[in-house]
Amino acid sequence: MSFSSEVKNELCRAEIGARPAAVAECYGALLFCNRFDGREARIVTSSDAFAARLPRLFSRAFGVSFDGRPERGDTGKRVFTVTSRESLEKILDALGYEPEGIVRHHVNLGILEDEAARAAFLRGAFLAGGSVTDPLRRYHLELVTGHYTVSRELTALFHDMGFEPKGIRRGGNYVIYFKQSDTIEDLLTTAGAPVAAMSVMSAKIEKGMTNLINRKVNCDTANVTKAVEASASCLAAIRTLRDTGRLAALPEKLRETARLREENPEMSLAELAELFDPPITKSGLNHRLRQLRELAETAAGERN
Repeated sequence: MSFSSEVKNELCRAEIGARPAAVAECYGALLFCNRFDGREARIVTSSDAFAARLPRLFSRAFGVSFDGRPERGDTGKRVFTVTSRESLEKILDALGYEPEGIVRHHVNLGILEDEAARAAFLRGAFLAGGSVTDPLRRYHLELVTGHYTVSRELTALFHDMGFEPKGIRRGGNYVIYFKQSDTIEDLLTTAGAPVAAMSVMSAKIEKGMTNLINRKVNCDTANVTKAVEASASCLAAIRTLRDTGRLAALPEKLRETARLREENPEMSLAELAELFDPPITKSGLNHRLRQLRELAETAAGERN
C-alpha cells in the first residue's frame, strides 16, 4: 500500500462532523474531483476508504444520494455521480452557487470561516485530488484541480493559514504542492492524519541520522587516508635519509622518531607519541616528523 493510500485511510477514519464540517469536506472534494458543474458532479477514486465514506458524507452534508455509484465488490477506480437536477440544486445552494447556469469555480470563503471547516475542506480536497510521496524517498505533497481560480484562491487561503505553497500547471490541470517536511507534517495534522505526520517526522529523523553517519564515515575515511599518506611520506623520507647515510648522524630524538615510525607505520600521531619515554605531545611529534621530511628533501636534492 502506498503512503498516499495510508494517509487517505487515516483521514477517512475521522468522524463525519456536524453538517457545516461535512459541507466543507464535500466542498473540498468537489473542487478537486473529476467533474463538478451544473449538470453533473463526478468523483472518481481508487481508495476503498474514501469510496465507503462518500455516501455517508454527502447524505450528512446535502441530504442527497448518488445517482450513480459502483457495484458492491468493485475494485480499482470507483465512480460516484450526481446527475439529478434536484440533488445538484441542493448541493449548489449549500455551497453558495447559483443553481442556474454554469458553476463559476471559486473558493467560497464564507463556508471556510473557522479552523474546523478549513481542516475538513483540506481533508476533502486531499481525498479527491491529493497525493503525498513516501517521506523515506522525498518530501512532496500536492493537490490537483482542473480550475485555475480554485488553485489561485486556495493558494491565498493557504498563505492565510500560514503555509507557503508553490504551483505549476501540468497538462490541463493546476497543481498546488509543498516540499518542506515541516509543512507537510502540519498539513497532514491539520487535515486529520497525525499518524501520517509522525511518519514524516520519523523519516526525517531517520534520514538525518543516516546522513550524520555517512558524514562521520566519510570524515573518518578521509582522516585515515590522510594519516596513511602522511605515514607513507614519512617512511619514504626515512629511507632517503638512510640511503644517503644521514640517518645515523641525526640527533638522538630524530633517530628515535624515525625508528618508532618505521616500527609502527599504522599508528596515528597520538598513538605514536605515547610510545616515547617520556611521552611527547602530538604537536611535538608532528614537528619532528616534519624535520625528517625536510632533511630528506635536502638530501635528495643534493644527491640529484
